[in-house]
Amino acid sequence: MKKRLWSMVVILLLLALASSLTASCGAESEETKPSLIQCTDQIGRLVTLEGVPERIVSLAPSNTEILFALGLGDKVVGVSDYCDYPEEAKEKPKIGGYSTSDVERIVALEPDLVLIEDFHTTEILPALENLGLTVVTIDPRTLDEVLESFTLIGDITGKTEEAASLVNEMAARIKAVTDKTAGLSEEERLRTFYVMWHDPLMTVGSDTRIHELIEKAGGVNVFADTEGYPMVELEALVNTNPQVIIAGTGMGEGADLPFTFAKTEPRLANVDARLNNRVYEINTDLVGRPTPRMVEALEQLAEMIHPELFP
Repeated sequence: MKKRLWSMVVILLLLALASSLTASCGAESEETKPSLIQCTDQIGRLVTLEGVPERIVSLAPSNTEILFALGLGDKVVGVSDYCDYPEEAKEKPKIGGYSTSDVERIVALEPDLVLIEDFHTTEILPALENLGLTVVTIDPRTLDEVLESFTLIGDITGKTEEAASLVNEMAARIKAVTDKTAGLSEEERLRTFYVMWHDPLMTVGSDTRIHELIEKAGGVNVFADTEGYPMVELEALVNTNPQVIIAGTGMGEGADLPFTFAKTEPRLANVDARLNNRVYEINTDLVGRPTPRMVEALEQLAEMIHPELFP
């Protein structure tokens, strides 16, 4: 009888121990399981990430700049050949050109997040998704959407507070400009021509961020009735008689040619901008890339168009 009771006690103890171990393993499994992160990217795709990414590949210079601005440089494991800012980005492994991204190189870097632009959605996006990679598209069309892109990237990378701080700082600097230009009359808003390229002559339409920057800076885009980045006739430009001409310049061979054209083209000699020495240049990386430096572009444009307001 005693042996039977003792056997039952031992069995009960073993069952209790087994139950305790099972519960313990279950709790540990729940704790170590990464929490899912969901977001809607800027082309409307619902994307799920398995926890905060630790290895990030960026296929566009703008996305690379944002990652570094949020303090994520150490998590960037691959960038495009054109990712040149900040300086540290140049040292990162390259995955090909902007339009020639090498899918095999990207996969070899084992990223848990790839940031792309709308340009990459036709071929690169499906190729990467078919290989099981997590891809988020950053495609801001307006200045507000640029700020939203910082918030989006911050939310999916564990940098929500840093992104909020960056957005608040930029919003304050934008407001400092628009507070001064918002009250300008139509006559005070100067006719402005932006030179994208000189041969063929190209400018910016009303659906571009550069157009928005010009307007916020207190100018009037003389080709606001166009869209995208249209080619325009020189005669049509002369007829608009711009009061300010701003040429985008950058690095590399021929980078200053648009500015040289604006300063020396004989047929522009009698437009107001040339007569009053109001021809300027601006770095295309500042004005063209949807990054934190875009607010610097706004400030420079405001100084060029309205030096009396921004001495």
